Amino acid sequence: MISYNNILILTVFIPLIGAFGLPLVGFISPRLRNFVALALVVSSFVCSFSLLGPVLAGKTIIFSKAVIPACNFVFVADGLAVFMALVSSFISAIIIFYSFGYISHYPNQNEYYCMAVLFLGSMMGLIFSANLILLYMFWEITAITSWRLIGFFREKEYVLKADKAFLITVFGALVMLIGFLSIYQQTGSFDLSAIKESARLAPISNLAIFLILIGIFSKSATLPFHTWLPDAGVAPSPVTALLHAAVLVKIGVYVYARLFIATFTISQMWHTVIPVVAVVSAIVSACAALVETDIKRIIAYSTISQIGFIFFGFSQSNEIGIAGGLLYILMHGLAKGGLFLCAGIVEQNTKIKDITKLGGLIKTMPVTAMAFLFCSFSIMGIPPFGGFFSKYMVFAGAVNSKEFFTAVAFLIGAFLTILYLFRVFNLVFLGEAKTSQVKEGSFSMVSSVAILAVFSLLAGILINYPYIFAQVATQQMLTILK
Repeated sequence: MISYNNILILTVFIPLIGAFGLPLVGFISPRLRNFVALALVVSSFVCSFSLLGPVLAGKTIIFSKAVIPACNFVFVADGLAVFMALVSSFISAIIIFYSFGYISHYPNQNEYYCMAVLFLGSMMGLIFSANLILLYMFWEITAITSWRLIGFFREKEYVLKADKAFLITVFGALVMLIGFLSIYQQTGSFDLSAIKESARLAPISNLAIFLILIGIFSKSATLPFHTWLPDAGVAPSPVTALLHAAVLVKIGVYVYARLFIATFTISQMWHTVIPVVAVVSAIVSACAALVETDIKRIIAYSTISQIGFIFFGFSQSNEIGIAGGLLYILMHGLAKGGLFLCAGIVEQNTKIKDITKLGGLIKTMPVTAMAFLFCSFSIMGIPPFGGFFSKYMVFAGAVNSKEFFTAVAFLIGAFLTILYLFRVFNLVFLGEAKTSQVKEGSFSMVSSVAILAVFSLLAGILINYPYIFAQVATQQMLTILK
């Protein structure tokens, strides 16, 4: 029987190594390559799921191997890591399946599947990393793969926008690395367990925290580092779903939780500053979504806004707010992934991105329209969809922390969310048809958005199950405060 330690390694290295074999398989059979890519991602999900039992029982799985001084090869599977791994791998599997139809008539398919699976593998490595240098290495691999994915279409304008995303996120990563070095100077280690013990005696410096936050905000597209994310909409729709919903922008909030909640505490000053940054980012981006006309840019601005809600939940020092932030990652990933994939069906079949030039598509794309509506309901926080419960818990945590002013500001952001998503649905799917000969997407595309829409609803109806998992992960993280 395979040990849990070996399963932990397989979770990371099956997609990480397998990705490099996909171009070779693609030369033999493109159809086989597609299914191998899906199998690699599903294998990572299955391995992550097999770690769920011991983690829920309170066990932490550790794989450690000394490599060079101060840089140990350490992977740790706890509640937070397994939660993120399950969310990322499940949504990534749906996106890969959707890609069967979307990517089928484009060139460079071998590179696409290689980069997409490698991206997921690097995310798995980052999630389970328990050493800051190891975490940084996987962080940068995600930057390289996302750069190639955003620049999938080779037009000069698209490549420049891919370069912009790469430069902003890599700049943030280098600043973050300086913060990691500052922590090493203070604690004498890059290992999170050693840093955690050292931080019990002396708090981590505000300078190190500030530098790390720069990296986190740049990756999560938080103001003022947000401009690369809407521009990344030039990528294929499964790529934007992968980057905006499932994986890339969630890296920042994950590392925030891993370092500032699970490893060491930050001062009250940061618990004041971070919600302010988050609420400004949420409201400004929501206002941008209200006036934008490009459907993918609207959804991208929505992502920036919703990431602010996750930071808001994580910035609170109480269980309900942090658990709400975790649930928000799941609910947002399911629903926002569905919105981007729906947008991909609309764009590919109409050749139009401007929502003012669309209309009446519910008559010819009923499944896509209903999937978009279901996913929108979850993002808005309409009960009984999953997004309602995550949003409720974030606000309940704010009330418990007596953060009434910030909570009211986020309520404004929540109201704006309803306005811009109903605006998109109304202009795109209702009213008089403005395009002819439009039909639903391929089977893999339509079934993918339907799955995400149904799960956005089921996650709310069966909220007790993800809530128990989020609660266990939160309680494990909050041991630092006890």
